[in-house]
Amino acid sequence: MSDPNVVNATLAQPPTGGASLPPEADDSKPLPLTRADITKSWLLWWVTAEMSNSFERLQTLAFCACMIPILRKLYRTKQSLSEALSRHLVFFNTQGNWGCIIHGITIAMEEQKAKGQEVPDEAVIGIKTGLMGPFAGIGDSIDWGTLKPLIIGLFVPVAMSGSVIGSLGPVLVFPCVVGAIGYILWHKGYKLGRESIMAVLAGGWIKKLMTAAGVLGLFMMGALSANFVKLSTPLKLSVAGQNVVVQSVLDSIVPGLLPILVVFAMYAFLLRRGPRFIQILVLVLIGAVITSVLHIF
Repeated sequence: MSDPNVVNATLAQPPTGGASLPPEADDSKPLPLTRADITKSWLLWWVTAEMSNSFERLQTLAFCACMIPILRKLYRTKQSLSEALSRHLVFFNTQGNWGCIIHGITIAMEEQKAKGQEVPDEAVIGIKTGLMGPFAGIGDSIDWGTLKPLIIGLFVPVAMSGSVIGSLGPVLVFPCVVGAIGYILWHKGYKLGRESIMAVLAGGWIKKLMTAAGVLGLFMMGALSANFVKLSTPLKLSVAGQNVVVQSVLDSIVPGLLPILVVFAMYAFLLRRGPRFIQILVLVLIGAVITSVLHIF
């Protein structure tokens, strides 16, 4: 019968050949993030950005939800994951498309923090709250103030020709364009990390883009006004015994003068009274009826 002490001592010895048993895996170490993880996070934001809005939190819950797949891979303990989630329950609201660069930067900072680098909680929160306002203004100006009117303007002639593409085109093209912009900015923010905001703003390319889009928008609005705002006058004046058609005189001075005057009148109204579109529609309707009855226009 063998001695139990001898058996235990034998089992405790390492295998022959000097090999040692592999160490146990450290479950607390962060897992590497893949491009698929970053894209999944963007898709969650794209779907939920405007779903959780409330007066108290606005986009806070959507931001936290899109970060959950990322944080679960970076923080492997319940305590660290809870602290990370709490950081992203702070008030947040920005433009859902151009603000995507903030999410990419935040993911990069969380990855650095999970790997042991000195990234204070205040730095993560400060980046979010500090950038959400500027990028909201940039996004609203480009997406809603420039891209959307341009895309709709491109399909107006198609719609007026009776094609159903004219009505479906903006609905399909605009989400694809802004979605592509958001996807690129999301990955760009993650790739460049905290330095991305300096690269974006210091490079000046956003300002150049806004200027170019504004110039293009002015050309488009001018062309659309000349082609689709119809206004003429049937008035005739008697000069030296001859009847002179007022419209012919106006066309000889500046073709399309009356339509462009109407457009500038609406623009002046918007500058003075703000975006009160219902009032503009009512005033245009009343003016059209009165001038038509009086045979002025």
